Amino acid sequence: MTDGPSYKERKVITIGVVSELTGLTERQIRYYEERKLIFPERSPKGNRKYSFADVEQLIEIANKREEGVQTFEIRQEMLKSKRAEDRKFRKELLRGEINARFGIQKD
Repeated sequence: MTDGPSYKERKVITIGVVSELTGLTERQIRYYEERKLIFPERSPKGNRKYSFADVEQLIEIANKREEGVQTFEIRQEMLKSKRAEDRKFRKELLRGEINARFGIQKD
């Protein structure tokens, strides 16, 4: 088994397939990329490649847009969530360093 990204995170799905899976047009998907809500990779030929996680994110974005949430608000929410995840990770890392330093064993 490889240590690379999980199947859910691997960027292998084309924009056409993503469009079929989400019900969004290719133009809508590109717009969400322009608004920095989704981050596809590019193939050597420049084609966008998405992951299953990206598909799920696009469905969430589409649902929020249907509820009237603006793309700016969605982006702010994503940034807030990312900062919270980063804080949690740093806190766990610090706790591990303290435990290692003082020989504290976790049950």
